[in-house]
Amino acid sequence: MSSEVQLPRTAVPLGITDPVERARIELKATLAAIEDKANVPRRMSRASERAKLHARAFTKENPVAAGALVLAGAAAVGTLVWSIIRAYTR
Repeated sequence: MSSEVQLPRTAVPLGITDPVERARIELKATLAAIEDKANVPRRMSRASERAKLHARAFTKENPVAAGALVLAGAAAVGTLVWSIIRAYTR
């Protein structure tokens, strides 16, 4: 059984003595970090998945509070639409 720890793509492992190999690995890690920061759709996807997991956990722990939040959100959207339509028709 191997006890090696898997490094993230953006990490540079310790103990590399060859300067050319170290520069290549640092460049690869830097490019991976830039890709992770610049890839907005992937970041949004990860954030929405985390939000869904938190919402599901909250709903399981507090179903009444979750229902009240949904009702309050629907009322807020309804009030916003009503006020926009009323302002437009005047």
